[in-house]
Amino acid sequence: MSKTDLEACAECDLLLNPARPALGEKARCPRCGYLLQRPRKQSIERTLALSIAGLILIFPANLLPLVGIKILGNTRDGNIWSGVAALFGENMWGVAVLVFLASILFPLLNIILSLLISGHLYFKKPNPHLARWMRWLQHLDEWAMLEVYTLGIIVACVKLASIAELKFDFGLYAFIALLIITGMLSSSLDEYLFWRHIGELRQKVGHES
Repeated sequence: MSKTDLEACAECDLLLNPARPALGEKARCPRCGYLLQRPRKQSIERTLALSIAGLILIFPANLLPLVGIKILGNTRDGNIWSGVAALFGENMWGVAVLVFLASILFPLLNIILSLLISGHLYFKKPNPHLARWMRWLQHLDEWAMLEVYTLGIIVACVKLASIAELKFDFGLYAFIALLIITGMLSSSLDEYLFWRHIGELRQKVGHES
């Protein structure tokens, strides 16, 4: 085996042969004990189920009203889309684009890519775009920040509670559920296991051709 085939321990930089632990087993560095790999059981099945749930929730979370505000008898509802539109209306282009990307577009793409990849792996359907989708998913995961938008909602509600009557609508509950689903999705997706299965499907196609 050449040096290019070796992997370095992230903790002590010891060069090791690529770890191939089975599901439920752990691979540790023999020198420092750092956990190298621990394939999660049913990662593909959980990712597929959570992706479907997230795809269902993302539409009511984005389109339905989150919070209703009543001031001096006037009631006004707001959702994520109206918040982005309001930022554009105030000429806060940079913030509006950032909110749209981090709270709407990137989470949606994250869920779609997770669904596509896990679906192909679950049904063992080779696809030449699997590796590209997986790389995109790894990059997008750093930018899908629903928790930041959630913090903004909490801060706004705390400030408005003393001057207005607030009513929490179904969109807010859908958004909170979506936040939980995306968090579980991120923790359930085992990148090592996914890459290993993608490689096996690629080899399968190579043998058949």
